[in-house]
Amino acid sequence: MKNTDHHNHQHQEPTNNDNEHHDHHTHMLQEFKKRFFVSALPTILILLLSPMIQEFLGIGDQLHFQGDMAVLFLLSTFVYVYGGWPFLKGVYDEIKDKQPGMMTLIGLAITVAYVYSTAVVFGLSGKLFYWELATLVLIMLAGHWIEMRSVMSASRALEELAKLMPDTAHRLKDDGSTEEVGLDELRSGDKLVIKPGEKVPADGEVVDGKTQVNESLLTGESKPVSKKEGDEVIGGAINEEGSITVKVTKTGDESFLSQVISLVEQAQQSKSRTQNLANRAAAWLTFVALGAGALTLFGWSFWSSQDFVFAIERTVTVMVITCPHALGLAIPLVIAVSTSRAASHGFLIRNRTAFEQARTLDAIIFDKTGTLTKGEFGVTDIRMFSETFSKKELLTLAASLETRSEHSIAQGIVEASEETFAVESFNAITGKGVEGQVDGKKIAVVSPGYLEEQNINIPDRSSMDELASTGKTIVYILVEGSLEAAIALGDQIREESYEAIRRLKESGIQCMMLTGDNEQVAGYVADELGLEDYFAEVLPDEKSDKVKEVQQRGLSVAMVGDGVNDAPALAQADVGIAIGAGSDVAVETADLVLVKNNPKDVVWIVLLAKATYRKMIQNLWWASGYNIIAIPLAAGVFAWAGIVLSPAVGAVLMSLSTVIVAVNARFLDVEKERSQTF
Repeated sequence: MKNTDHHNHQHQEPTNNDNEHHDHHTHMLQEFKKRFFVSALPTILILLLSPMIQEFLGIGDQLHFQGDMAVLFLLSTFVYVYGGWPFLKGVYDEIKDKQPGMMTLIGLAITVAYVYSTAVVFGLSGKLFYWELATLVLIMLAGHWIEMRSVMSASRALEELAKLMPDTAHRLKDDGSTEEVGLDELRSGDKLVIKPGEKVPADGEVVDGKTQVNESLLTGESKPVSKKEGDEVIGGAINEEGSITVKVTKTGDESFLSQVISLVEQAQQSKSRTQNLANRAAAWLTFVALGAGALTLFGWSFWSSQDFVFAIERTVTVMVITCPHALGLAIPLVIAVSTSRAASHGFLIRNRTAFEQARTLDAIIFDKTGTLTKGEFGVTDIRMFSETFSKKELLTLAASLETRSEHSIAQGIVEASEETFAVESFNAITGKGVEGQVDGKKIAVVSPGYLEEQNINIPDRSSMDELASTGKTIVYILVEGSLEAAIALGDQIREESYEAIRRLKESGIQCMMLTGDNEQVAGYVADELGLEDYFAEVLPDEKSDKVKEVQQRGLSVAMVGDGVNDAPALAQADVGIAIGAGSDVAVETADLVLVKNNPKDVVWIVLLAKATYRKMIQNLWWASGYNIIAIPLAAGVFAWAGIVLSPAVGAVLMSLSTVIVAVNARFLDVEKERSQTF
């Protein structure tokens, strides 16, 4: 079961804090970039003036001059203070917060290097390694700059979403003319004219015209969607064909796109269980580094023949190579990428913890009506009693007659036919059906009661009884008084439901169903889809009890429903999934919100959750696992074999692990998870 704070993750409108958060990242990116380039030239000069580098290159005589050590000291002081300032300030902040971490390690490493080298310049016997201090600062600045770019790029999905909206709209005036206005001037009730190729400026309802709109960037729906009078359109969608007039229903923070951006921001900034694990690992790594550094310093100082300079160099390298910066970045980058990937596919993550739990689900309970089924009365079967007409011909004749009726059965038959003919002499048979002339033939669509009244025998009655037992409504077609066929109507199972259930079962997840329908209807749908279990005749306020009942079997349970009458069940489940939320994405009780009404997206949730977790674990290993080998190498354990890492090489390895973590997060591969799971 979920924690008691489940209802606390309510929808929040975007605030200025979100903009400040983005501006802070931008400022930090520019800060590291500027300090890197300003420090680059002094670092090159420090390398050229350092005795060890001169000796290595064989250029000591050419570059040696009076006062060169003073120049070296001044240049190194500048790099230490200016280039190292972000790390030195970070040391103060971490110690003040009593949370020593990555900045403490870097700050301590460059300070030890600077203080010791300065002491050598002013008379202490030893070796200078200002060059290692300078290269360490430069590499760390470069690493942080690259990392900040990664963080920024991971958040660009939000900026791209914001760019979907046009700058202006064509508002219809009372006299029929249009005026161009900014989006901030739009109000609910305004009528907008949207021409082919233009973006929809706001959420609204089509009041005139018909067209095809492209919603792929908003809902993940790859095909253009037909829109006619009475249909809803989403702000940011692209009008592809006809000119339409839309009445604005939602503006500003109420709009679909604003809610998407707000939810994505919340998810990107939310903590997850894996993130907490990474934070604890980073804290432990800090203490390990400090302990290993101290042990290295005392070990080489008092229990070896090496000089003190060597001991300090080993200590600096240990502290540099164990910096947990990559570890701190490992999880947030994956979270940012997976959240953006989810939004582009048409679902939103409101609760990170619940999303992570989706990878370990044992059972998924689906609401029936509107989720596994279309929630619409439609033709499910046509049974022929003769070969005089084809199914298509009879359906066309029946649909033509039913165009004159307002009954839900009639509408279901009309929608199932591709064409209709004109009707003459239409007559409604009270309580029994309709009749009339279609294409020169007398046609009647009637109930079983009418056939009994007219003493018309029903062929294959057992087959008709079987259809009726599944809760379907059956009507019969008479042509010139002859019984030709039966049409069964009911709530149609979605084609996507079959594949979704099959895939989930193949991955070891039990699939169940909740419905208020009777036992016969529920049993039929469950058998058709191959569900492991179902609960029929369940009232809305009883649904949460059924979820709890399944949880008491020791199973981790997800509930998939429409987010309205299923709200208590969604809240009770370990993972609540609102499906088919459409433009109303702020479903408060759901952990995950599916924009489209497609059960296959539930499969995608499970796949993305598994792929995200796998990528998180990979990043944790890339960020910290290398220390198993790196710390002993940095401490000089293998110095006897001639294997010694300098602080600069340590910095390269640390920065490399960070870059690998950033790149690895971008390769979040759901398709790979699909091939491994199904």
